[in-house]
Amino acid sequence: MSVKIGNIDLGEFPLLLAPMEDVSDPPFRYVCKKNGADMMYTEFISSEGLIRDAAKSLQKLDIFEYERPIGIQIFGGDIEHMREASEIASAAGPDLVDINYGCPVKNVVCKGAGSSLLQDIDKMVKMTDAVVKASHLPVTVKTRLGWDDNTKNVCEVAERLQDVGIQALTIHGRTRAQLYKGEADWSLIREIKRNPRIKIPIFGNGDVDSPEKAANWRMEYEVDGIMIGRAAIGYPWIFREVKHFFKTGKHLAGPTIEERIEVCRTHLEKSLEWKGPKTGIFEMRRHYANYFKGLPDFKPYRMRLVAEPDINNIYSILAEVAEKFANYDATSVLA
Repeated sequence: MSVKIGNIDLGEFPLLLAPMEDVSDPPFRYVCKKNGADMMYTEFISSEGLIRDAAKSLQKLDIFEYERPIGIQIFGGDIEHMREASEIASAAGPDLVDINYGCPVKNVVCKGAGSSLLQDIDKMVKMTDAVVKASHLPVTVKTRLGWDDNTKNVCEVAERLQDVGIQALTIHGRTRAQLYKGEADWSLIREIKRNPRIKIPIFGNGDVDSPEKAANWRMEYEVDGIMIGRAAIGYPWIFREVKHFFKTGKHLAGPTIEERIEVCRTHLEKSLEWKGPKTGIFEMRRHYANYFKGLPDFKPYRMRLVAEPDINNIYSILAEVAEKFANYDATSVLA
């Protein structure tokens, strides 16, 4: 049975690309879409930044036709500003608007935004209601289990946010206090799925980094789909590998050296197109290590790539990598 958010049909068991700050930009989304991501989100965008017309926030509204379906994710601590941001985001033409109630980072939480709202469910409900009413698009939410181990209130959050009109909920299986440490616990996510009151799709997020884990957790936790974040950084092939495993129960061979180079180059070219040479080259630096993870003695090449400001020299280094590892079987290297 297809999973639907409003009129958006995501197929039987969608794989979603998580919104990640400084990662989930259009160049990164491009390579993930090409490799099987069913639904993607922008980086999270500050409601304050949108209202003030801040250049960085407005640039994050850029979406492209090939990315659909795509959601714009907004965050903030002021209800009225979130309502306005919902209108601005909706006008940018995404398929849905997503609210971030999950980000655990200190400079977001101290502004009363992100996972901070898990300490004030009444305010979270009012804010969500305002965003839903301000948008003509489906509104979804991403959140966590609760603020800390003593206040895991996501079951109440799911019911109350569904009541004010959200059309899907993604739950990261950690509390705010855990940040990204320890292991994600999806048992509460399953509890929400089993709640007869919950009718909206529930997506699980946190620690899915292999096809087996995706398949096992799909069965064990009964979710409607899985959101993948960190495992896709520099390894967009995770989506196609998970899908292949779902269909066949077998592992798809990993990407060859040629594929790694080709996708890395594509990512770099899209980055240059979107951000210009200086920023495009700079922001690509965080991805090289992951694109070539597991290759023996790759470190000297990585050091050169992250230090190199000239695009032609970067292409030359990538050509060297292709030649050096031409006979190396990269398909068996674990991501």
